[in-house]
Amino acid sequence: MKIKFLGGAGTVTGSKTLVESNGVRILIDCGQFQGIKPLRELNWEPLPILPDTIDFVLLTHGHLDHCGWLPRLVNQGFKGKIYCTSPTAAITKLILLDSAKIQEEEAERANKEHFSKHDVAEPLYNVEQAEEVFPLFRVIKPDDEIVLDAEISARFFNAGHIIGACSIELKLENKTLVFSGDIGRDDDVLMYSPIKPNKADYIFLESTYGNRIHPDEDVKLLLETYVNNTFQIDGTVIIPSFAVERAQVIMYLLWQLKKEDRIPDIPYVIDTPMGISVLDIFINNRKWHKLSESDCIAMCKMFTMNSDYQETITTILDKQPKVVIAASGMITGGRVLSYLERYIGLPETTVILVGYQAEGTRGRKLLEGATELKIYGKYYPVLAKILEIEGLSAHGDQTDLLNWLSKLENKPKKVFLVHGENQPADELRIKIQEKYSFDCSVPLMGQEIEI
Repeated sequence: MKIKFLGGAGTVTGSKTLVESNGVRILIDCGQFQGIKPLRELNWEPLPILPDTIDFVLLTHGHLDHCGWLPRLVNQGFKGKIYCTSPTAAITKLILLDSAKIQEEEAERANKEHFSKHDVAEPLYNVEQAEEVFPLFRVIKPDDEIVLDAEISARFFNAGHIIGACSIELKLENKTLVFSGDIGRDDDVLMYSPIKPNKADYIFLESTYGNRIHPDEDVKLLLETYVNNTFQIDGTVIIPSFAVERAQVIMYLLWQLKKEDRIPDIPYVIDTPMGISVLDIFINNRKWHKLSESDCIAMCKMFTMNSDYQETITTILDKQPKVVIAASGMITGGRVLSYLERYIGLPETTVILVGYQAEGTRGRKLLEGATELKIYGKYYPVLAKILEIEGLSAHGDQTDLLNWLSKLENKPKKVFLVHGENQPADELRIKIQEKYSFDCSVPLMGQEIEI
């Protein structure tokens, strides 16, 4: 059996792990690279194997760094089945259509304003190519056994993190391989705790926060303080947010604060069409999260929901204090860029970062104290307050990741740490070896192993 790490190795983006057994090829996730330019450029490179030789894609969840390369895979010849849960299928459709639309718009803008180094800027894929992915989806239920081949089966089980997210157990050649996907937190606001595996010969574990312990902070109190402090100086709060799960968590916390009369009566805006659509997925898939239908409906009534871009312009030009939740969470694209063009240079503005900021993203640069931000080829001075609430992360921290291994009834032959930058992955490796004495390693991008 061969395992090849095509993405999500030494980095938190572009997750792709290829499993080859007896002529059957299975790709675990098919993510898009984000962040620094050398990583983004990998999106344009062909896979080291022909996509039409891949038989199956098993999708852990619908975030762009796990599903965003599917249109390229299909466009280059993949015709197999894509297995995932029902919420993941719905979210992936939204994510891919939104990604394609943003890429089309940015390519058009780059050509119009001539800020691309290319003679003609092109999108990585367009809406039509994204839509070609959808007929290949095969929706499965958690814990059901899916027979992929005569002696190969898969089982999905809840990973927390976002709605529909699962870890995957793959049985083949009398071995059990477990792919964690992204692991959620044991005490998440909306998601249920991840299910821990009880048997595995080989484990492929994410390590995003492998060197971090989430602070024990009162996120509601922090949110309350930041909103009120900004309101007192007639400023606007901008919360760059991932449209899936994070936007809904922030909405829920703001709704709770408003019900308790702890934040002012000002406009609260959610400006991410995809985030608005995800609310319907939450309502239709209540067994996946802790919110009741009545809570979902009551929460939504508090917010102005911008779908049309003209509504975005109107909100941007409105000078009164307000709170805006807008995608994308790492400020790599989306409508949040339009808000920051106008507001990042105002000292009364507060930008609250509420999730992981990958290397090379605008969000990471702001966290590291950037004094200017490049948006659509222009530089804007950063005079706004840049704050962070770490306690809202949808990723488990080092403690959660170590706990995820705690129910194993056998000692795995090897644990591979993926989906993490090198230092967090290596620190988690040391912790796993100290706590469990498991053989543990951090694979390199492009590395192939035999088991």
